[in-house]
Amino acid sequence: MILCLETATSICSVALINNSTIRGIRESSIDKSHASLLTVFIQELLEENKLSATDLDAVAISKGPGSYTGLRIGVSAAKGICYGTGIPLIAVNTLESMFRSFIAEYQGTGAENKDTLFCPMIDARRMEVYSSVFNYEGREIREVEAEIIDERSYEKMLDRGKIVFFGNGADKCGDIIKHKNAVFVQGFRLTATGMALPALKAFSEKKFEDTAYFEPYYLKDFIATIPRKNILGHE
Repeated sequence: MILCLETATSICSVALINNSTIRGIRESSIDKSHASLLTVFIQELLEENKLSATDLDAVAISKGPGSYTGLRIGVSAAKGICYGTGIPLIAVNTLESMFRSFIAEYQGTGAENKDTLFCPMIDARRMEVYSSVFNYEGREIREVEAEIIDERSYEKMLDRGKIVFFGNGADKCGDIIKHKNAVFVQGFRLTATGMALPALKAFSEKKFEDTAYFEPYYLKDFIATIPRKNILGHE
């Protein structure tokens, strides 16, 4: 029984899995709602299944890359549960979770050919994205990168075959990458259910994190900005 927490993007999603069965899911797409909704969703799922935190075997957290604040909120909640119950903490790469979610619900994206590649993208502001590339079997063939997208991005890979781009980062790239082998799928929603397979695999292999010292995978350093107006309302 694994509790999966997905807070890396604007979606706040919590899923409860028992082996390969999804026992329940709660999620919201309201931006900046993680702090107020995450623990509520966890409590609702546990109560719905007549469980307490001590009945869990592990907590899996989406480790990033993604939103600095969202990742901190998710990791803090996961650590609290793991500390209180003594159960292990599992970390899942957010981009792999996106790939798993996409494949599970895949329909008609033009990726029928097993040679097609898949590129989950997370918006990282302006024209920058966090991305990785997977083959149809889920093997990562290009590691996670933070990259600025232009018209030549992925050109060499696209010359060799089709790539399906998806995620909130891909939504802004369709007008820039015009290669004939580029397929953009709009409206993909990241969900905690995509964490199920990698979380179960990590659990079976006992690949657990050090609860005390685990930190999210930010990929980029957090840069705090100074508001244009101070507390007195002056520029």
